[in-house]
Amino acid sequence: MDLIPAIDIRGGNCVRLFKGDYSKETIFSENPLDVAIQWKEEGANRIHIVDLDGAKDGKLVNNNIIEQIANIANIKIQVGGGIRNLSAVKEYFELGVDRLILGTAAVDKPDLVKSILDYKGPDSLIVSIDAKNGQVALDGWTRIIDMKVNDLIHDMMELGVIRCLYTDINRDGTLTEPNYDSISDLVNFAEVNIIAAGGISTIEALLKLKDIGVESAVVGKAIYTDDLNLKKAIQCLK
Repeated sequence: MDLIPAIDIRGGNCVRLFKGDYSKETIFSENPLDVAIQWKEEGANRIHIVDLDGAKDGKLVNNNIIEQIANIANIKIQVGGGIRNLSAVKEYFELGVDRLILGTAAVDKPDLVKSILDYKGPDSLIVSIDAKNGQVALDGWTRIIDMKVNDLIHDMMELGVIRCLYTDINRDGTLTEPNYDSISDLVNFAEVNIIAAGGISTIEALLKLKDIGVESAVVGKAIYTDDLNLKKAIQCLK
């Protein structure tokens, strides 16, 4: 199982939100590029980046910073936030992004999902499924719609998606623990690779997720607060 450190960018800063609440922001660094270099030095071979401004505004906002991170040698990046059209898709791939993450657009514009799959292949796309009390959340977690997680995954499988990122908003940024039951249900239900996120703060939690069968796990707040040592965690998962 791979461990992927997260960098959330808002206003040019590396930040973390509490349960996706934009009013509960903590700034951990004013230079996301320095943070990316640190995670690479600690053993990460992939970085998860979210343009929080883009997710909320529906357009690319922090793409200049993301381009800088993409230019770091021997590191792959997956990026989400504000990708709403094929023009944005092509721009990110041209910047050197390895995989794109679609959340809101995957629901609102399934044709865009199909276009990315046709353009770059199934390994180039991750569909982000953010859930609150079992319902799908969109627009930077500000809009809850009447759709169950399993129904969305089924729709994505029909389109040819092979990888989904599942985040339980109620656990995100809380330093508690993942929603193991929901994650296990998804792994057993879905014929796609599941990436887990939200509430991961210990090596024990990572080992449990590995046993459940997730492909990889995204860690955020815990590595910024030193509750989880990224280098040690990566070594334990090998």
